[in-house]
Amino acid sequence: MEATETESETGNVPQRGASYRTMTAFTPADEERRRGVRRMKLTATGLLLFVALVYVLAKLAAHEGAGPWAGYVAAAAEAGMVGALADWFAVTALFRHPLGLPIPHTAIIPTKKDQLGVSLGEFVGENFLSEDVVRQRLRAVGIGSRLGAWLAEPEHADRVTAELATALRGALTVLRDSDVQAVVTEAVTRRANIQEIAPGLGKMLEGIVADGGHRRVVDLVVTRAHDWLVLHQGDVMVAVEGGAPGWTPRFVDRKVGERVYKELLRFVTEMRDMPGHPARGALDRFLTDFASDLQSDTETRARVERLKGEVLGRGEVQDLIASAWTAVRSMMVAAAEDERSELRLRVRAALLSLGTRMATEPKTQEKVDNWVQGAAVHVVTTYRKEITSLITDTVAGWDAEHTTRKIEAHIGRDLQFIRINGTVVGSLAGLLIYVVTRTLGA
Repeated sequence: MEATETESETGNVPQRGASYRTMTAFTPADEERRRGVRRMKLTATGLLLFVALVYVLAKLAAHEGAGPWAGYVAAAAEAGMVGALADWFAVTALFRHPLGLPIPHTAIIPTKKDQLGVSLGEFVGENFLSEDVVRQRLRAVGIGSRLGAWLAEPEHADRVTAELATALRGALTVLRDSDVQAVVTEAVTRRANIQEIAPGLGKMLEGIVADGGHRRVVDLVVTRAHDWLVLHQGDVMVAVEGGAPGWTPRFVDRKVGERVYKELLRFVTEMRDMPGHPARGALDRFLTDFASDLQSDTETRARVERLKGEVLGRGEVQDLIASAWTAVRSMMVAAAEDERSELRLRVRAALLSLGTRMATEPKTQEKVDNWVQGAAVHVVTTYRKEITSLITDTVAGWDAEHTTRKIEAHIGRDLQFIRINGTVVGSLAGLLIYVVTRTLGA
């Protein structure tokens, strides 16, 4: 009663492209399932032939006057044949036309494959990709507490840290230095051009003067100036003598030079040793006034902006900004590769701390759960159509005949039990009907 297997049913299907073969190619497990289906088909067909033989023998026995029992057996066998044939037709109609006849509403899977794909996509979209379902399932999982307990384990934190380091190193390796340098240079330059720096500098200078932070710089400058004068007395004398008029006597030039040198040395020494020196106070007032002008004086602010533009426009400054990325990149790659680097140690400590909080603090767990639920809901609600179309388009791209055989290999063995059950149940039902009929007729 089985339909004759065609060339396609033996596995010789036409080639339809690499992607199709990858998606629907038969695996060794599929071939084993197909052998199981064939064995069950033979069993179900053998049972049908058995009840048919019993029916023939029972009829012959009844014709020969074997007694009432022959009628009971013939009725049971006859109903068993009907049940077996009906279920054979139903099972076969799912995958192909029974006996090759184009009977309406048969070969359902190959002829309705695309409609089944659409229905499957709609079913998944309505029952698995709805906001309520996603939130309910994720809430039941308790991702926050589970992830926290997992992340709180040192070996897991080490693993995540290593994976993050590998990802960072890979990303930095893939990026082209020239592209990043161009972006960094453009971003820094644009930001600096947009932002006026004079008020910020004035405010910072005002704070430094108010805190006396500039005095350490003054101390350093006057100390170095004093030391330089002590070591370079001759240079100072030569400079003063060289600027004297040619008509003055040389001994007068030397006396003037000595006097100038002594006054410079005295001034610098007093300024170094006297915190209350008038020059220091004058410098404080100058810096205070300059800080105020940077914040409020229009002309001063404009001059600072022009100076800023000139500095940023210089090639040396542009090269310095561009080279900053190379330095940062090298530093980050080295830190990512070194297991004991400060970067990796801090990341590991942060992961362990986060894991502990997620595992023990309900508020943190709730925040993580809400974030995960919100992200998942956003994805499924925004891309639901794309997700379901992936199902429908994939099913539509399958070869109908090959797909039918693949589905049959997976569920065909269980369907053959329907035929066996139909034979048994049909026999019992036929026997019961015959008994009732004979009883009522008697």
